[in-house]
Amino acid sequence: MKTVLITVALFAASSCKAPTPSHIDEVAAESYIVECATDWAESVVTGDMSRRRVYFANEFQGTGIDGARYDRAAVTQDHDPSTVYASNVIGPIDVRFFGSTAIAYGEETWTKVNGETGRWIWTDIWLHRDGEWQIIAAQDNEIRVAQ
Repeated sequence: MKTVLITVALFAASSCKAPTPSHIDEVAAESYIVECATDWAESVVTGDMSRRRVYFANEFQGTGIDGARYDRAAVTQDHDPSTVYASNVIGPIDVRFFGSTAIAYGEETWTKVNGETGRWIWTDIWLHRDGEWQIIAAQDNEIRVAQ
């Protein structure tokens, strides 16, 4: 009986492994993810959401700085250039791969039109499917700089 339990446990553990696709070019994927993160940061100021429609998955869900959830429809909705943010500059981004999943850890530094400054620290989860990378989840945190 003990042998059967050990065999079942080993089978279960081995079947939980994420597949590691051999066709994923991690260097190209990292470059694309950084490019998309830069687009997202810049679009906060410009209001141009056109590229977001490509890299946000239909089932995307994020958690904003206030704890509220937001979805793809909210994050890709057209709007005019910002009247709140004067600039938003992407900072360092660390991308780590786990098979067909990538996690990007990054930050942005923003300045509002009233002179207030701060940073967003975030974690984005990307999924590779059907030959494309799409963001499926995001967690945002805000750090305000004392004026």
